[in-house]
Amino acid sequence: MTRTARRAARTPDRPLGRAPWVLVAPALTGLAFLVLPLLGLLVRAPWSTLGTRLLEPAVLEALRLSLTTATLATALSLLLGVPLAWLLARVPFPGARLVRALVTVPLVLPPVVGGVALLLVLGRRGLAGRWLDLWFGITLPFTTAGVVLAATFVAMPFLVISVEGALRAADPRYEEAAATLGADRWTVFRRVTLPLVAPGVAAGAVLCWARALGEFGATITFAGNFPGRTQTMPLAVYLALETDPQAAIVLSLVLLAVSVLVLVLLRDRWVGAG
Repeated sequence: MTRTARRAARTPDRPLGRAPWVLVAPALTGLAFLVLPLLGLLVRAPWSTLGTRLLEPAVLEALRLSLTTATLATALSLLLGVPLAWLLARVPFPGARLVRALVTVPLVLPPVVGGVALLLVLGRRGLAGRWLDLWFGITLPFTTAGVVLAATFVAMPFLVISVEGALRAADPRYEEAAATLGADRWTVFRRVTLPLVAPGVAAGAVLCWARALGEFGATITFAGNFPGRTQTMPLAVYLALETDPQAAIVLSLVLLAVSVLVLVLLRDRWVGAG
């Protein structure tokens, strides 16, 4: 080792120098732009009456409906999304890139457009909805089930992307070893693959649940805004802004708390821990 190399090995890491203001100024402006609205929400919150407002029947009903529909949407996303992620990650087939692109479309599609699309397919006169109504008497729009479907449509891609990434990162030799020992494909998937990607499934499920909890556009378009049936917390916030702004702030604080909790739970996977 040369003298210069030994000196460099003994010298602790040093910053490259003072950051130029041409970068610092817009960086701080961007940070303020993102943080100040949240601080404004906290400053204007009715802390003295927060407990009372949280116990109001309308708030509790919206909270109950949001938690229920978000949980059901996450369960449905797990049921459909995990196999879809496995298909994309493990099975090469023609058109896989197109299928992956279609799966991610709801991430960039305006939620209102997603609601319109759901109406055109599952509405009483939709491509599939008319047959559901005619054969089984099932009507999905403007029902609690419609809220679940709308939330699933916009939230399931988060789960699929997370699980697919975990599957691609997992070592396939464990699955190959299990298959060599005589395990069938279902046993390999259940006993080997799922335990390997369990952290990715959990992270995707949390992201999916949080996205479903905050869904607004597709829900109001496909399911409407009926208290006790389809009025989730984001819809209640929208309605309360016109009649009771303090209630809107309280509901917004609940959603903010959920968002912070999700970031805390996923800090090691999605947020740099430093």
